[in-house]
Amino acid sequence: MIQANMQLDAKGLACPMPIVKTKKAITDLEEGQVLEVQATDKGSKADLAAWASSVGHQYLGTVEEGDVLYHYIRKGSNEPEVEKTFEHTVSLHEIESRNGLILDVREAAEYVFGHIEGAKSIPMGELETRLGELDKEQEIYVICRTGKRSDLAAQLLANNDFTKVYNVLPGMNEWNGKITKDT
Repeated sequence: MIQANMQLDAKGLACPMPIVKTKKAITDLEEGQVLEVQATDKGSKADLAAWASSVGHQYLGTVEEGDVLYHYIRKGSNEPEVEKTFEHTVSLHEIESRNGLILDVREAAEYVFGHIEGAKSIPMGELETRLGELDKEQEIYVICRTGKRSDLAAQLLANNDFTKVYNVLPGMNEWNGKITKDT
């Protein structure tokens, strides 16, 4: 394992809590020091990597031992962190009246237990390698559980020349419409 200066226990927490706790813990480190984040949420791998790069920290990688993921992040500059958020957003109720692709970036298990009918599942951790499955000319409405992971995914799409991208807020945890379940 990588030598860490501090450990953070985020086991049992779901998105966005591993990121929230990581943001708070990393402020106690000096530039160049390493934070070990212990998590059980499979989505935390993509979430923490995307978050770290969006605020100037270095995501070193993840080691899996059983059900626990050990994430390693090297603290970047001590300049104040300015977290970029994706500027183009739509609300949950707006997506029902719009034409376009609903892109669900939650983990496969989350998607199977309930998603918006017709949504395409590409987990955040697979998105970069599966960009070719998406049409750059189509409106894409990115959704996750809370809006945090979808924000990072929307930024990734925009950075890869997708121009009609919207982050859906607040996310599936507040969706009251019809859901489809895959078995």
